[in-house]
Amino acid sequence: MRIVVTSLLIAAAPAALWPAPALAQTPPATIGERYVPAPWWMREPVIASVGHVRTQVPANRAGFSGSYQAVERSAAEASRKAAERVRALSQALAAYGPEVVRVETTVSTRPLYDQYRDEQGVVRENARADQIERYQADATITVTVRDVRLLERVYATVVASQPTSIGQVWFNLEPDNALNTWLQGEAVKDAANRARAAASNAGASLGGVKVIDPSGRACETDVLAGWPAYGGEEMPTDVVVTGARAFAPAPPPPPPPPPPGGAAPTEAQIEAARLALQPPLRELSDRACVVYALGTG
Repeated sequence: MRIVVTSLLIAAAPAALWPAPALAQTPPATIGERYVPAPWWMREPVIASVGHVRTQVPANRAGFSGSYQAVERSAAEASRKAAERVRALSQALAAYGPEVVRVETTVSTRPLYDQYRDEQGVVRENARADQIERYQADATITVTVRDVRLLERVYATVVASQPTSIGQVWFNLEPDNALNTWLQGEAVKDAANRARAAASNAGASLGGVKVIDPSGRACETDVLAGWPAYGGEEMPTDVVVTGARAFAPAPPPPPPPPPPGGAAPTEAQIEAARLALQPPLRELSDRACVVYALGTG
């Protein structure tokens, strides 16, 4: 009599699969049958590990926008003055480099029409071309900070330039390949430890790895419950591992030299406008299925 031990563990690893010979492959299941064939890797006692690994990482992207307004008699003059207000600022921010700070500047113009009150005292606006009184130009600078260690300084620089309005700071997490690899590696280590402990508690020994499936679908086959056996709802897990990686932050790069002209905020103005902006934590998770052979002791 064969014994199949199933355990829920935390595991994740790059996709790898050890295929069995063609003769050991399981034929496709037929819909309508009460039971379905077991997959090839369950033709001998195995222990299947499936689960999730979860960690929290600080956001590594941030951004905000600020607007600068000018009102003049002509659209050209209004646009020129609005653009002048952000020219030196955008040059100062662009000096950090596109890999650190990305800057996008747009200018929009709209007419301001003559207004009057009617006999009932209601304010009316003459929306006719011959009733244009002024032109309002808005220069909007959109900043994306790719190195959040410089976020406070960049934000203070924009605040010190006295914008007409400034938007809320947003945060985002874009995990790199190194972080994803670390997450999967830690999950695989945990899977091996739990599989070894489960086999020992059951009086068995842990054999070699048969399947590593980072999608987790290999462990969704339920040969004891009948159809449907392949796919279906995600299997529940009873273990969740929370961890964090200690990244040694490198010192931030020195601030860029001020642009010529002296129109950008001074160092004293920037420091006076500085606020605490701490990136929030974002959650990352992964799942996988790892199947080990199982011995008798």
